[in-house]
Amino acid sequence: MNQDIRRGLLKKIADLHDVPAGAYNIRENGESIRQNTDEIVIETKTDKPGINIIVKSGTKNKSVHIPVLITKTGLTELVYNDFIIGDDCDVLIVAGCGIHNTGDEASAHDGVHSFEVGKNSHVRYIEKHYGEGNGSGERIMNPEMTAHLAEGASMEIESVQIGGIDSTNRKTVITAEAKCEVLLSERLMTDGHQDVVSDTEIILNGADSKARINSRSVAKGNSTQLFYPKLTGNADCFGHVQCDSIIMDDAKIRSIPEICANCVDARLVHEAAIGKIAGDQILKLMTLGLTAEEAEEKILNGLLK
Repeated sequence: MNQDIRRGLLKKIADLHDVPAGAYNIRENGESIRQNTDEIVIETKTDKPGINIIVKSGTKNKSVHIPVLITKTGLTELVYNDFIIGDDCDVLIVAGCGIHNTGDEASAHDGVHSFEVGKNSHVRYIEKHYGEGNGSGERIMNPEMTAHLAEGASMEIESVQIGGIDSTNRKTVITAEAKCEVLLSERLMTDGHQDVVSDTEIILNGADSKARINSRSVAKGNSTQLFYPKLTGNADCFGHVQCDSIIMDDAKIRSIPEICANCVDARLVHEAAIGKIAGDQILKLMTLGLTAEEAEEKILNGLLK
């Protein structure tokens, strides 16, 4: 792989300039380079493509990077990554996938991630998707995540599609026990004829559990976006869903939030808004010296920040 392309993709999806400190598994066109630490062990699966990431109980303030890079046109892959997080941990996991496709065949990465988060552990998970290249071949990513949080655990998920992905179908299901907290932040931008489907469900099974889904998106060109955020409360819990989208050009957006209460003490709220950029917002920024194009860019960046 061209080193400039490699560095550029790593910077976009993982904020890396080269191999990171700590544990990592960098997958490039189906081949991996890896480093383990005393606290975090990465193993190759023996029954199917993918890896096991094992974080030992008591691990604090550590990180693991598992980015995926694809630069071969026509390369498609499906990998299974299982995360086993022990009790009383505090760990940062940086994932994501970058595709550079200059050919006329589709390149695709489908990642199936499964999490078991131990008692009183905190996980911050960052996943960024990015595509580039002047070829006519599509850049496709279909991420799937399931997670189970044991009592007292918390998980922050930052899911970002920062451009260049032609087709995405993402599915996320998270179950949480008592005194858990889940924060899922989703930021998406589509353009041209790109297509996104996002199907997310958080199930609160335990008392005093909390969850927030915060989805922000911008749709340009002839792109389409479809969102299915769902919260299910099976105990004395609190959940909030908020979806904010800006629609431009000839794009199409559907947002279908759902809340489901199976307990009289469940408190669930949902909000959804789709609209164009307000003219008075642009005018206000133009009075500060920005051009109309700069003002529009400023508003869009503010929504997706």
